Amino acid sequence: MGRGRVTLKRIENKINRQVTFSKRRSGLLKKAHEISVLCDADVALIVFSTKGKLCEYSTDSGMERILERYERYSYAEMQTKTTHNETQGSWSLEHAKLKARIELLQKTQRHFMGEDLHSLSLKELQNLEQQLDTALKHIRLRKNQLMLESISELQKKDKELQDQNNTLSIQIKELEKDIPSHQQQNNETMPSFQFEIFNNPNMCEQPRMEGEAEENLRQAQMGTVMPPWMIQHMNK
Repeated sequence: MGRGRVTLKRIENKINRQVTFSKRRSGLLKKAHEISVLCDADVALIVFSTKGKLCEYSTDSGMERILERYERYSYAEMQTKTTHNETQGSWSLEHAKLKARIELLQKTQRHFMGEDLHSLSLKELQNLEQQLDTALKHIRLRKNQLMLESISELQKKDKELQDQNNTLSIQIKELEKDIPSHQQQNNETMPSFQFEIFNNPNMCEQPRMEGEAEENLRQAQMGTVMPPWMIQHMNK
């Protein structure tokens, strides 16, 4: 059968305890040396016996250098943990403050909406009413200001439109003044033209004379050029 598992507890017998310490100390030093050689690690081992006897082992870098490096690492690790803890504590405190503020704002909003008023005292209700009255005054002042600004803007636009209307009216009146003068000039030119036509009858007879000349020319051409057989055919 294999060797059973050894229960780890303090050995009561002093002799056995000293023998076990010597054996395991040698094995521990051997393991420390092996891991330093195989893995190229800096190893420092310090062991104090029950009688206060020191047993140590260190690699070639030396015990003091390894301990100094350990102290620097421990200090940096402690600072990191402290900063992390402080940061966590600060964020937790900030979160609690913001959460409480949000709850207070939500509660105040419900009160302004007329909800959850049963928990308020008479004085708190009076303060709430005063706050609402002040808010309504500010709202009315802002509303009146916007209405006045809107009325002023509309009056400005109305004045601009009236100016444009007056300008167009003046232009129309000027055009109406120019129209009768043109009509009078047309009336003055028409009788002179008719008078020339009446005084010169040849102007009216010219189209008729031109038509007669064309008819005579056509008949002359027919009399001189048309052959006899065509004339007989036409008489038929």
